[in-house]
Amino acid sequence: MNDTIYQAAALIVPLIFAIVFHEVAHGWVARALGDPTASQLNRLSLNPLRHVDPVGTILLPGALKLLGLPVFGWAKPVPVDFRRLNNPRRDMILVAAAGPGMNLLMALLSSVLLGLLALAVPAPAVHTVPHFVGLSLLLFIQINIFLALFNLIPIPPFDGSHIMEGLLPERAAAAYGQLRKVGFLLVIVLIVVLPQVIPGFNPVGQLIGAPVNWLTQRYLDIAGAIAGG
Repeated sequence: MNDTIYQAAALIVPLIFAIVFHEVAHGWVARALGDPTASQLNRLSLNPLRHVDPVGTILLPGALKLLGLPVFGWAKPVPVDFRRLNNPRRDMILVAAAGPGMNLLMALLSSVLLGLLALAVPAPAVHTVPHFVGLSLLLFIQINIFLALFNLIPIPPFDGSHIMEGLLPERAAAAYGQLRKVGFLLVIVLIVVLPQVIPGFNPVGQLIGAPVNWLTQRYLDIAGAIAGG
């Protein structure tokens, strides 16, 4: 099997599940805190087809991966009406943090499964089922950690921006919220456009690269501890 196809096949399913669980976690926490909007619209299903955005979940991440750029994407956002939350300013922080929190939890689960797989099949041959599963679990760890930290960047529409709004005084939060009008364009310019025209310009790598690498190694240490018996 062509290595590019093999890598892509091992990447797609982990990426879809990481994004879908991230979005559904927002809806679960919102429902627990008083907003049943996502539940009423049947968006708390774990069926990926209800959440996958063909461009944001598949085409864009795949293209970025092939171009060697930071991989990011999105699912169809789970609707949350912050006005229906029990305590909107406090609860918007908890709802926003639920997505990254779910990603870190899934990375932990994947590290445990990777360790158990390595314990059962210490050195799987390349392109065998155990090797493919192991690669998928490794990518699942990396994707989840990256998505968690990437989404905590305080630029709209990322989760970090909702957390920032909840922490700022009301007047400052209202002014900060105006960035949502240009937030997505700002993200594309910072992450895709400028790195192509300015050599060495890599704001994502400079901001979260080291934390992602450090946290990934901690999760791999857990897998290694399990594999070592």
